[in-house]
Amino acid sequence: MRKFEKISLEQFEKVISSNIGSIPNIEEVYNNIVIPQRKTKYSAGYDFHTPIAFSLLPNQGVVLPTGIKVQMEEDEYLSVNIRSSLGIKYMIALLNSVGIVDSDYFDNKSNEGHIMIALWNRHPHNGIGFQAGDAIAQGIFQKYYITDDDNVTSEREGGIGSTGK
Repeated sequence: MRKFEKISLEQFEKVISSNIGSIPNIEEVYNNIVIPQRKTKYSAGYDFHTPIAFSLLPNQGVVLPTGIKVQMEEDEYLSVNIRSSLGIKYMIALLNSVGIVDSDYFDNKSNEGHIMIALWNRHPHNGIGFQAGDAIAQGIFQKYYITDDDNVTSEREGGIGSTGK
């Protein structure tokens, strides 16, 4: 099963307040979160939209809460990529180069599997502004394989960075 969902309003408020600060009408912002969808019949990617307006100054980065989590098959991951138009026209890139959302990230204890997108404005002179609802990235489902001698038995304990401990 593959399915995008919103995280809980409680979790969204918690992440917004700790990463961005107080936002008036947080419930309205939450209610307007756009569930990722493909735009055309043969599109590979599901478009992610920013739930809030924000600006990126030259050479500045931001970790953007999307309000979205994703459920998928256990042998799949979601590859998160910058929209090509943002990279080509405005020099926007992902801070971590490539975004990988593992299947066991969904509903984890620390953040419900909240997908955060780390953006970086690589332009040395020009800033860029985004409006709530702007498409910023796309997610593509990918199947992966494991080696014949793979014997990992541990399970995810938390959210972002938890498997590197």
